[in-house]
Amino acid sequence: MARKGKKDTNEGLSRKDYDKELAKLHAELVKLQSWVKHAGARIMVVFEGRDAAGKGGVIKAITERVSPRVFRVLALATPTEREKSQMYMQRFVPHFPAAGEIVIFDRSWYNRAGVEHVMGFCTPEEYHEFLRSCPEFEQMLCRTGLLIVKYWFSVSDVEQERRFQGRMNDPTRSWKLSPMDVESRNKWVEYSMAKDVMFSHTDHKMAPWRVVKADNKKLARLNCIRHLLSLIHYEDLPPTPFALAPRPDMPTDYKRPPLEDQSFVPDYYWPQPCSETALARRDRVRLLEYACC
Repeated sequence: MARKGKKDTNEGLSRKDYDKELAKLHAELVKLQSWVKHAGARIMVVFEGRDAAGKGGVIKAITERVSPRVFRVLALATPTEREKSQMYMQRFVPHFPAAGEIVIFDRSWYNRAGVEHVMGFCTPEEYHEFLRSCPEFEQMLCRTGLLIVKYWFSVSDVEQERRFQGRMNDPTRSWKLSPMDVESRNKWVEYSMAKDVMFSHTDHKMAPWRVVKADNKKLARLNCIRHLLSLIHYEDLPPTPFALAPRPDMPTDYKRPPLEDQSFVPDYYWPQPCSETALARRDRVRLLEYACC
């Protein structure tokens, strides 16, 4: 990893510049959040793409500074037996946004046109029915005032292989690599063909696909967030002014229980290393400091 402020030739953007640009976009996302709540807008953002293409990273970047009550992220698990017996779109509908909400789908109903089709998890009849009915379903939703934004994160086979290897060798990221991801390596061509067919059927004017070039994670995040903001004509609403009144005094007839009755989390970390004796002495001091908490 490049040192802070130094340009990494593999990334094409210094960490300092990336953080600076992301901070600007975060400020705009907060403005968008306020406007969505004020206007009662309903927005749905769908993220699809290759495995390890960086969908999770951009979703994390979008939601880092906003409220989860406005920006809701959905990553549905494998359907239950009951859900398999329902109309295919049925299990997604309860999660659609109400007024004042933005729902982000980390993968979506497009699983049917991708992994389910390639891996044989649906019948040919179910697959073709999805390709026929999906654009009609989305157009119906758009006519109700719902804004649907669909992103496809595109990554090269070389870069995907590099990220897979990185996940295998990093214990903090190995959970991201599933048997299905490994199998997808062997079906690169099949997934490419499925994506092309899916685009030809579901890339319509009311909810077109937008492709994000994602070999460079940082640039992909910045480009995607900026594009998303450009699609929504939000206003910069003035924040509601607040005034903090003086904090009321503790009633004289109320006595708080002894601090020793509470179980405090030990201070494992300090600015400077401390001996066991110093830690014990500092713990006693901290108990006195919490007297007003």
